[in-house]
Amino acid sequence: MTAKTRQAPPRAMAMLESLRGLGYSTAAALADIVDNSISAGASEVRIDFQWDGLDSRVLILDDGRGMSDPELEGAMRLGDKNPLATREAHDLGRFGMGLKTASLSQCRRLTVASAKGGERSCLRWDLDELAADPQSDWLLFEGPAEGSKRHLACLEGKASGTLVLWEKLDRIVTAGYTVDDFLAMTVIVEAHLAMVFHRLLQGPRARIKLLINNRPIEPWDPFMSGHPAKPWTSPSAPMRTDSGLVMAQCHVLPHHDKLTKDEFKKYEGPAGWTAQQGFYVYRNERLLVAGGWLGLGNSKAWNREEAHRLARIQLDIPNTADADWKIDVRKSTARPPVALRPWLTRLAEDTRERARRVFAYRGTPMPTQRNTPIEQAWRVDRVKDGVRYRIEQTHPAVAAVLDSAGDLAPLVKAMLRVIEESVPVQRIWLDTAENKDTPKTGFSGEPPEAVTTVLGTLFADMIGRRGMSVETAKRALLSTEPFQNYPGLIAGLGGPAAA
Repeated sequence: MTAKTRQAPPRAMAMLESLRGLGYSTAAALADIVDNSISAGASEVRIDFQWDGLDSRVLILDDGRGMSDPELEGAMRLGDKNPLATREAHDLGRFGMGLKTASLSQCRRLTVASAKGGERSCLRWDLDELAADPQSDWLLFEGPAEGSKRHLACLEGKASGTLVLWEKLDRIVTAGYTVDDFLAMTVIVEAHLAMVFHRLLQGPRARIKLLINNRPIEPWDPFMSGHPAKPWTSPSAPMRTDSGLVMAQCHVLPHHDKLTKDEFKKYEGPAGWTAQQGFYVYRNERLLVAGGWLGLGNSKAWNREEAHRLARIQLDIPNTADADWKIDVRKSTARPPVALRPWLTRLAEDTRERARRVFAYRGTPMPTQRNTPIEQAWRVDRVKDGVRYRIEQTHPAVAAVLDSAGDLAPLVKAMLRVIEESVPVQRIWLDTAENKDTPKTGFSGEPPEAVTTVLGTLFADMIGRRGMSVETAKRALLSTEPFQNYPGLIAGLGGPAAA
C-alpha cells in the first residue's frame, strides 16, 4: 500500500524572516563570510564598512577562485549541500547555509557578484522585493539592485574573486545609530576576526590577509606563545577518535604583575580575562569556540571564575567531527563526545589548578637564583572544615617584632590573631570580581621610597640586634616576601656607615 503524501514546501518569506533570528552578531556573521573566502583559496579578504546613514553598506571582497553562474546559484540556494556529505579536508563549511543566514541576519538585501575565467555573474536576495509580491516564491534576482551597480566596481578587471554586498542594514543601522556607532562596530569586528583567524593570520607564511577599511588585521594569540613570563605550557597531547585525531595543548598565562599595562589589555581578549578562560576549539586552524569549559565538571559544570582566568586549552578537531562535537550552524558552540569527556576533564582539572596557583600567588613567590625558598608573610592551614589564613610568625618582619616585644609579646600576638581572624575574604573576592583584578599588594604602584623605608628598618634590625653581616642581611631580604622583587633597592642598603 502506497503511503499518502503531500507537498509542504516552506513559504519563502516566512522561512527567510525566521532564519534571520539565528542569533548572529555582526562579527560572527562576517567570520562566516570570510570562511567561504578561505575555502575558495583566497589569500586576501577586504572588508569595507561604508557609512551613509540608512543607506550604509558593507562590502566583502576576496581574491579567491570565484564562481561560475551555476556555482553562484548553488551558493545562493539555501541548503544546497547536505551537511552529512564528505567535505574536502580544507573546507571550513558544513551546512551550506552560512553565506545566506549570516548575511540576512544583518541586512535585507544580499548581493553576490563573482568572477571566474573572465566571466562575471551576479545574484541577489532582496527581502523587501519578495515581501512586495505576496505570490512570490524562492526568487533570486539577477544583477544588482537599481543604484547599486557602482558598488560592484571593485570587482572590475579581476580574473577571479567574489564580492559580497550587504545593503539595507536594518539589524545594524537602527534608530539613533550614528557614524560613531558604525566605527565602534568595526573595532568589535576587528577584535573578533583577529581572534577567530589568528592562526591563519600569524607567522611569516600566513595563509590569509584580512583588512578592514584598508587596515590590516593583526592576529590575537590567546595563548601568548613565546612570552617570557608565561609560567607553563604542556606538550601536545593526541587522542584518537572514530572521527579522527584530536590534539590538545594546555596553557597557563602570566599573572597581571608579570605584564605591562599594554600587554594586560592586549591579551585579555575581546570578552575580558574571566570570560576568555577555558577551551579554544579549532577546526582547520579556524577558531570555533573561544573559552568556556564545554559543560565539563565533576558534580556540576564548571563556571568561569576569577581564580581560573589564566587557564586556556587549545583543542584541534578534524572537520569530520562536526556531528560528534555538535557544531552548530553559526560555528559558535561545541559539545565534546561522551568518550572524550573524562580525558578533557583531567586536562582541564590540571590546568585549572595550575592557573589557580599562579593567580593566588600573583605569579610568586619563586625561589631565588640560589634556589633559596622565599619567606612568606602568610601561610594557608588546611583544616577539616576548610582553610585558614595565618600570619607566618617566622617571617623576618614579624619575628623581629615578636623577639623585641618583651612584656608586650602577648599583646602583639593578640593583635596578629585579630588580623588573622578578620581577613576580609568575602570583600576581597567581591572587589576582585567587580574590578576584574586582584587587589594591589607587594608594594605594587608604591614609590621606591615607601619600600626603602621598610627595608631600612628591617635591615637595621638584622645587622644591629641580630648581629648579621651586611651581605648576610641582604641575602636574607632577597629571600623574603615581598622584597625579593626589589633586588636593586636591597643592593643599595648598607652604605659606609653600616659597613
